Amino acid sequence: MSLRKVLTVSILAALVAAGGLIRSAAADSGLRVQYRTTATGGSAYEMQPWFKIANSGSAPVPLAELKIRYYFTGDGAAYTFSCAWAVPGCGNVTSRFVTLSAPVAGADRYLEIGFTSGSIPAGGDTGDIQLRVYRSDWQNVNQANDYSFGAQSGYADWAKTPLYRAGAPAWGTPAVTEPTGPPGTPTPTPTVPPGERTELFDDFSYTANNDSRIQARGWTVRTNAGGPGVPGASWPASNVTFPSIGTGNQALTLTATTNGTSAGTSQAELFHQRKFFEGTYAARVRFSDAPTSGPDGDQIVQTFFTITPLAFDLDPDYGEIDFEYLPNGGWGTGGPIMYATTWETYRNEPWLSDNTYTTTGQSMDGWHDLVVQVSGGNVTYFIDGQQFAQHGGRFYPETPMSINFNHWFISGGLGGSATPRSYVEQVDWVYHAKDEVVSPAVVQSRVTGFRTAGTAWKDDV
Repeated sequence: MSLRKVLTVSILAALVAAGGLIRSAAADSGLRVQYRTTATGGSAYEMQPWFKIANSGSAPVPLAELKIRYYFTGDGAAYTFSCAWAVPGCGNVTSRFVTLSAPVAGADRYLEIGFTSGSIPAGGDTGDIQLRVYRSDWQNVNQANDYSFGAQSGYADWAKTPLYRAGAPAWGTPAVTEPTGPPGTPTPTPTVPPGERTELFDDFSYTANNDSRIQARGWTVRTNAGGPGVPGASWPASNVTFPSIGTGNQALTLTATTNGTSAGTSQAELFHQRKFFEGTYAARVRFSDAPTSGPDGDQIVQTFFTITPLAFDLDPDYGEIDFEYLPNGGWGTGGPIMYATTWETYRNEPWLSDNTYTTTGQSMDGWHDLVVQVSGGNVTYFIDGQQFAQHGGRFYPETPMSINFNHWFISGGLGGSATPRSYVEQVDWVYHAKDEVVSPAVVQSRVTGFRTAGTAWKDDV
């Protein structure tokens, strides 16, 4: 046998003995995930994965470098995540649901848990990280066919909940090899030259909500009653303004106010014509965690989305692509939480939703660049240049949509105070490239180009 073959056999034997390449890396990392659950039945009202991350190394490990993946089968349902209690603090725990590019036995998605701060001391562990995962329709979950589930009531090392450090495998065996970052393929570099692009750009340099250019350019300031939000709430045009933001630019400003009653609640919305389909959508949005005045605590929704109207219950031509930020939580979750949601359809009464979503439980207070690419059967979401989610399959839109921004209170989510309070969402600019996949960096370059040229508005879609 040649020396090369001897070395190859020896290396393979070593990997097998170590339980595979990822287990070998884990042995070097000094990190391991311990798992238990308080919902040990194959059928349960919710999943309750509890974790500890142990560090047997000689140096502390920053939690912000670590991510745990819990693989499971969705059984066609949407899911909601909640941190019940954690020694590092639930406010430091982030989460997102990721759909696998190809389902495997025991998994068609995973819940990825991360952290914003803290560390694991040398020779120590994180302490309890107690999590809840449940179906959004409140039906029982089937854990018996989930890759990462184990019916163990005490903590033990659990290789089926793999750990990643700085994007590299550090412990355990995943259900399938997927990219260590968010799902999807690299974004192609756009090749459409400037003179051949079909685009919309608006810098929101309007004088007021009754500026004649708003309607002439296809926008509508909403004033009609109805959902979403608090029943009986108003949508006054006065809640839509365009003040300077101190950087030489103006911003679309959506103000939502309440005194805790339906009659004392007003919401805000601006939307464009329904004529947009495949391509790239982008906006620079400022979310806010607290009201500009009055007491905090209301369940408020701050958005950037596209939508095809629902013609009837479970309309198959309905479509919706959402960024929704809930600084104070809602829909059964605590806040702050960001949703990227892609819809197939829904029924209002009794409520039935058909969507898929990805979440992260961290503050988004401040300005953020949001980008959505709709192309080739995938809807890919980016926040501040980083891919956040990718959805596809039946959730991919089928019909033209409008571009929307709205700011509203969740029904039943108003705080108890009678003191008036106001929340603000702002939008610096919005951009759409028809039938073109544009990276976040190139979106920013094009916006800079418009501003340098003094172009406050373009629409040839």
